[in-house]
Amino acid sequence: MAQRKNPKSHSKKEGKTPPVDSKNGKRTERGGGGGGGGEEAGAGSKYSMFTWFVVLALLGVWSSVAVVYFDIVDYDSVIARAKEFRMNFSEVLQGKLTAYDTDGDGDFDVEDAKVLLGLKEPETAPVGDSPEEKPDAAEHVGEATNHQAAEPQGAEPAEATSPRTPPEETASESSRSPVHHDDEAAVPLPPLVEDDFVPEDQADAIDTTGVLVEEPLPEESVVESGQYLTSSKFTQEADPVVEAENQSGPPVEPVEPQSETHRETEGGSQAEGTTANQSEEKLKEKAKKKKPKLLNKFDKTIKAEIDAAEKLRKKGKLEEALRAFETLVQQHPQSPRARYGKAQAEDDLAEKLRSNDMLQRAINSYREAAELPDVTSDLLRAALKRRAERQQFLGRMRGSLATLERLAQIFPEDIGLKNDLGVAHLLLGDNKGAKKVYEEVLAASPNNGFAKVHYGFILKSENKIAESIPYLKEGLESGEPGTDDGRFYFHLGDALQRVGDQSAYHWYELGHKRGHFASVWQRSLYNVDGLKAQPWWTPKDTGYTNLVKTLERNWKTIRDEALAVMDQNTGLFVPEEENLREKGEWGQYTLWQQGKKVGNSCQGVPKTCSLLERYPEATGCKRGQIKFSVMQPGTHVWPHTGPTNCRLRMHLGLVIPKQGCRIRCTNQTREWEEGKVLIFDDSFEHEVWQDADSYRLIFIVDVWHPELTAYQRQTLSPI
Repeated sequence: MAQRKNPKSHSKKEGKTPPVDSKNGKRTERGGGGGGGGEEAGAGSKYSMFTWFVVLALLGVWSSVAVVYFDIVDYDSVIARAKEFRMNFSEVLQGKLTAYDTDGDGDFDVEDAKVLLGLKEPETAPVGDSPEEKPDAAEHVGEATNHQAAEPQGAEPAEATSPRTPPEETASESSRSPVHHDDEAAVPLPPLVEDDFVPEDQADAIDTTGVLVEEPLPEESVVESGQYLTSSKFTQEADPVVEAENQSGPPVEPVEPQSETHRETEGGSQAEGTTANQSEEKLKEKAKKKKPKLLNKFDKTIKAEIDAAEKLRKKGKLEEALRAFETLVQQHPQSPRARYGKAQAEDDLAEKLRSNDMLQRAINSYREAAELPDVTSDLLRAALKRRAERQQFLGRMRGSLATLERLAQIFPEDIGLKNDLGVAHLLLGDNKGAKKVYEEVLAASPNNGFAKVHYGFILKSENKIAESIPYLKEGLESGEPGTDDGRFYFHLGDALQRVGDQSAYHWYELGHKRGHFASVWQRSLYNVDGLKAQPWWTPKDTGYTNLVKTLERNWKTIRDEALAVMDQNTGLFVPEEENLREKGEWGQYTLWQQGKKVGNSCQGVPKTCSLLERYPEATGCKRGQIKFSVMQPGTHVWPHTGPTNCRLRMHLGLVIPKQGCRIRCTNQTREWEEGKVLIFDDSFEHEVWQDADSYRLIFIVDVWHPELTAYQRQTLSPI
């Protein structure tokens, strides 16, 4: 009978047949074609050996017949076919032979075939159960790790969709070894290390500056970097400070996670099924998210050069990065990504050098990148958004507004851009324009928390107190990025106080816990940490005893000059314009504002000004005022706080009725006396009543907080 070829053998030598696997797995040499082989073996007689060969030949014939007519499996041929199809050990791991490897030895052999024929009981369970049959996700991870460690070199890698690899693990691997396709499918990134460079096509998300950032997992609630420019530039008083947005979490009750005990009572298979469903949902959510595309077709052809320049920028080698991007722009003037990289390098360098000229170059480059043909929508958005932010930083509010208006026109469905546009109107003092924008946002997205707090702020500035409360409250409760701002806690509490709602102090307490207020009582927003804080001060506490003595010794001179300018015909006293009065009349005549004389105001009270010019702690206080204040009977000033803890306020009594005039600071109420100075810290809540029969006239002198250094007094921005 013809001899079968054994695929395990690679021997081609003549005169020698290849080795064959026996049933026990040992390799043996098959004898030659004649009887010489048997004689050389020296075992038994010649005839006896010949008889054995005849028997074996007959058995071979009957085996062939049995295979054809009775479907009996030829063990060796099955193994051979498996080898011909390259079903090696790694494929067993992938489940391609898991139905045949019955003894768990990692290979399909004769023993496995016996079990399939029912000639032998299986010794172990099959290796490759389906996910439904093996619900324990932890086992999958462990098995995958062990099998991968045992996988021989050259074996096929496990497929990404293998049930052995959990979805989270698959995503992690894909981020380390991304596969780049023309459609630039998004892959998740590991957390960025400051000194590491992340290539452009590995980015999942991009903030408003275009910097590559990690995309959070879907179940996390993380504030996007730079999503909104905060409204911190407008407040109850003039805001000279450019502040970064506070991105703390929302003041809402956390949702308690499901307990371990509860999960266990549901049964293991159900819990694991839930885990599998959640994993699938995560993958689906990630698949839905589009990866921002910063490279157009041409930019992809010079991607290596762009990445090299970007790597320099990421590593802080800004001068080298700028030169590299400038070279790219010269070589490829129509490349949006190269010009955008140049703008980013100029932007970073401007910050490093504190150079407004360099920042202006960056602003121009952002515009140039956005105006090039074939710019991707993601790069266009990033470039113009960053341009608007940098224009605001330089105080070019109208330019920023124009840039944001263009953005909103290009991306009309982007609610975030409209919210930014509303803030730009507010920064220009255009409340009417901002109100219109936020009305459009709320019509399209009624639950948008950012629009709600800003719309509530505008209503309150229009003195629509009751109407403003639900917008401010619901906006803060939303916890959306850009809503956790001290001003909104401040104005919501103030509005509630004005309608007699004591829940105001609940919101003040929340604002304090969020770090916006020093305490429930001290609610100023522009502060220097560590300064002594107490509502009432004595002259000795302040250290400004000479100034106090000068005021008290000359109080009649100061009073007479004030009375002279109170003549209604002069119009020097103007109504209070900060919307702090519930009722009544309150006029002021200002001599110094933000450390500078106000126009020709000293001409009417020359002696008073001459006295004060000797005290720079007062005239040089850039966060204060020096002014006369006259309050008519029937006036009530709402509880309020000043904007900063950097000053103390002195009140010199000039004309004080015998009864009915009082001031409360925190929980202590005091009265003025003619010729005497009261000193308090107006960053604490205070309130004023004028229930007398005639007017009350005082002289207000703000002074630097005594603990501020000379350097701080010089460098603090004015208010």
